[in-house]
Amino acid sequence: MPGKAVISLTTGLEDPEKVTVAFLVAVGAAETGRPTLMFLTKEAVRLALDGFAVGVACDGCPPLADLVKRYEAAGGQYYVCPVCFNAKQLDAGNLIAGAEVQGTIPMWQWIGDDGATTFSY
Repeated sequence: MPGKAVISLTTGLEDPEKVTVAFLVAVGAAETGRPTLMFLTKEAVRLALDGFAVGVACDGCPPLADLVKRYEAAGGQYYVCPVCFNAKQLDAGNLIAGAEVQGTIPMWQWIGDDGATTFSY
């Protein structure tokens, strides 16, 4: 089995190109068989809400909703920072498939002793 990948994303739709790049990296990892986790913090926590991740970042960029669907289909997971999520008073009942409100300790447990390739956006 290929090694794990963790993509840390702090940016939300205020920078749609950065979000698109992060999702392209995550989709690439998940679709090539790597167990893949996106750790969403700050404004990125909103991307884990149903119907929020929409739009096209640039001419020629894939629609964000398509990337989210591909990531889900490839088995990608999201851990959504509980501090950030709760500070924004968001509803965990609106999380998309594969998303859980989980913090840094569960993230480290998911990574385990073998480590992971990481990307940060």
